[in-house]
Amino acid sequence: MAIFEYAPAPESRDVVDLQPSYGLFIDGEFADGGGPSFKTINPATEEPLAEVATATAEDVDRAVRAARKAFEAWSALPGAERAKYLFRIARIIQERARELAVLESLDNGKPIRESRDVDVPLVAAHFFYYAGWADKLAYAGFGTKALGVAGQVIPWNFPLLMLAWKIAPTLACGNTVVLKPAETTPLTALLFADICRQAGLPAGVVNIVTGAGETGAAVVAHPDVNKVAFTGSTEVGRIIARTVAGTGKKLTLELGGKAANIVFDDAAIDQAVEGIVNGIFFNQGHVCCAGSRLLVQESVQEELLAALKRRLGTLRLGDPLDKNTDVGAINSAEQLAKIRSLSEAGESEGAERWSPACELPERGFWFPPTLFTGVAQSHTIAREEIFGPVLSVLTFRTPAEAVEKANNTPYGLSAGVWTEKGSRILWMADRLRAGVVWANTFNKFDPASPFGGYKESGYGREGGLHGLEAYLDV
Repeated sequence: MAIFEYAPAPESRDVVDLQPSYGLFIDGEFADGGGPSFKTINPATEEPLAEVATATAEDVDRAVRAARKAFEAWSALPGAERAKYLFRIARIIQERARELAVLESLDNGKPIRESRDVDVPLVAAHFFYYAGWADKLAYAGFGTKALGVAGQVIPWNFPLLMLAWKIAPTLACGNTVVLKPAETTPLTALLFADICRQAGLPAGVVNIVTGAGETGAAVVAHPDVNKVAFTGSTEVGRIIARTVAGTGKKLTLELGGKAANIVFDDAAIDQAVEGIVNGIFFNQGHVCCAGSRLLVQESVQEELLAALKRRLGTLRLGDPLDKNTDVGAINSAEQLAKIRSLSEAGESEGAERWSPACELPERGFWFPPTLFTGVAQSHTIAREEIFGPVLSVLTFRTPAEAVEKANNTPYGLSAGVWTEKGSRILWMADRLRAGVVWANTFNKFDPASPFGGYKESGYGREGGLHGLEAYLDV
């Protein structure tokens, strides 16, 4: 049998005009930050990409005042006029898609194929979708009155997509925004600020403040912010909930997950294997709704695991800008240390670890696709969110046992069910305590479909008609 190698096919970095330094985007202009600047680095090579400004509490206050000043005129615009700006932003995102995709992969470490084919098209789709709602709010059932200034804090795993999830409905409903991107992935948010200027968006409608946790805390705690939206860890979500309690601010939280991907004995095995791989190794497992717990019916465990291991042996790990790459770099040294620590806990507690033969690059932050068998419900790796390319495999015998094991978690963001019986899919979906249940697929997103969790995965919904409620005075 002939063995062949994939020739490298890197996307050109030249499509991105990287600035040596970036300021804050306040009131339609880029401005210096009052705090010490920080470097954002390429996680695949550890090379610095740019210096980024840090916003102090005073800078955040300036941004909120700019947003408040812009709110009056923006909220008074007819919905059809606001829609024009959203449509224009969506079209510019499509025109600059290649630039955005390359910058996202450079700053985040995710494979260019994902940022090019998944993230950026979905970003444009969210702006198109909510542009369509802007003049139809009267028919959504939540009233038409905007809240005011939205303070938004987003994570590093889908920097541009999370920005779109937050900003598109906000603007459609007539609110203005102060958004803080994650400190390790600020660059596409700052490029989005440039897109807002290119679209002619009125000054102050969108403001972007960069920095670490203190900057985010200042946005959340600002007394003139009417609505707080946060995507990130459950731990930080709790702090935000306490900060906002009693202030009258509206709050939506989209937090961690430990999703069960449930495979029955009548599932199409090859299709299920693709769904399992997509569920946990897409974006290096940096996905809050990742299918990180595989529940497989005992009678097909051996067959499924053999097929899954074969498939993992074909995954290509390496340069995120190479179009052949399946698994990119872990986003930061801090996240890599967490993944290693939890994986070591899995081994020390008695689970069996397996990874395909995998050569890791010498520089950058890398972790091989990993699966654990012999996992018990009590194991740390079955309970805690690892947020990396690590899959825990558990077994079940009956549908009732599958439901019980799937729901035995403090989280409730998503789940997957693999079976050829439609009645069983509906029976399972009815009993799974998860905000999204995928049937014979995984990680499918659509702007028209609501997304959010139960329990420690947060509350509120983003996307779809439901996503409007959080940004209107209901």
